[in-house]
Formats: sequence, C-alpha cells, structure tokens
Amino acid sequence: MLGTKVIEEVRSALNGKIEVVKSVGFGTYIKVEGLTQSGGVVYEVWQSTLKKVKGKKLDIQRSLILGLGGGSAAKLVKKYWREAKITGVDIDPVMVRLGEKYLDLKDVEIRVEDAEKFIGREVAAGTKYDLILIDMYIGDTVPEKFQSDKFIKTIHTMLGQGGVAIFNRLYFGEKRSEAVKFGNKLEKAFLNVEYVYPEANLMFVCLK
Repeated sequence: MLGTKVIEEVRSALNGKIEVVKSVGFGTYIKVEGLTQSGGVVYEVWQSTLKKVKGKKLDIQRSLILGLGGGSAAKLVKKYWREAKITGVDIDPVMVRLGEKYLDLKDVEIRVEDAEKFIGREVAAGTKYDLILIDMYIGDTVPEKFQSDKFIKTIHTMLGQGGVAIFNRLYFGEKRSEAVKFGNKLEKAFLNVEYVYPEANLMFVCLK
C-alpha cells in the first residue's frame, strides 16, 4: 500500500507471521497474519472506548491487561490514569519484544506466560483490580477457554466492587454473531454491560 513500509518481519511459534509496519496515516503498528494487533487502528479502538470509561470518573488504582500484545491499551491506561499500576500478561514474547522496540511499551509489570495460569494464582491470592482489559486473540480467534462461563465468572471475581472489565471482540462477517453470543454470556454475569462499536470491533464495557 502506498505510504506504508514493513520495517521488520518475524515468525512467532504462537502467532505465525508478524510484521511491523510504518505508515503515513497510522504511524507504526504490528500486524499478525495480516490483521492489526497493536498500534494503528487498534490504538484508536481502545482510545475511543477508554475515553468513555474515563468519563465515568472511576478510581482506577490497579489495572490488568490480558493480551498485552505491543502495549496499545497499556499506553492509554497510563494516559488516562497516570497513577495506576499496570500489569500486562501475554503468552507471546515476540509480541512483547516488538512492542518494547517499536511502540514505546513501558511502565508496565510484564508477565510473559499463559493468562490462565496467571489468573489462577491471582484468584488464589485474592488480588483485586479496578480495571481489567481482555484482548486475547491468537490471530483472529479467541481461544475457547477465554470465552467460557467459568472464565467470565473468574474475571468478575477479580474485579473490586465498582470495577470495570472491557472485552474486545472483532465485529465483522461471521465474527458478528460470535460477538453477540459472547455479549449474552456477559450480561448474565455483570451488573451492567455497555456495548461500544469502534471500527470493526465490539467492546463490552462491564461494570461490577
């Protein structure tokens, strides 16, 4: 595409082909198998959603990001809640490395491991978070274990009272019906679920 340049291309055992792209319109962003995962439009998606949460004037002291990737969401959490402590979990060290190298990923306690194991320890320890962001895609697919009723209940448990969990889902083609079904599950678990539609995504803002 005119005005874009691939500045690094690598292969990940988990995500396959990963490209770091620099463009005139969207700056630097990371693509996984052709789909933007960090930076660029993904930054815009999280920005429009987190702006709405910021408007609720919640007290965000501790934030957890499941599916840290290159760190787009982490950068925005730090922008809107400067004093918040951020923990980011991602299973793919390649994505984290590229985020640190190209997308200014910093000021985050990074855990490179399976989110399921991390969550298990946090629940056992009784750790609570004010804001949990969930964006756990492998390519364009969310692993089944992160769509289950059990997982949703666990996220609810990890939130402090009045906390917010935001689930990012793709919302185009066949992904639309999948997202709607997932939203129905969330509505059974949370006090209130707000639907936000930035770009080709559906963001579920869930209040405890």
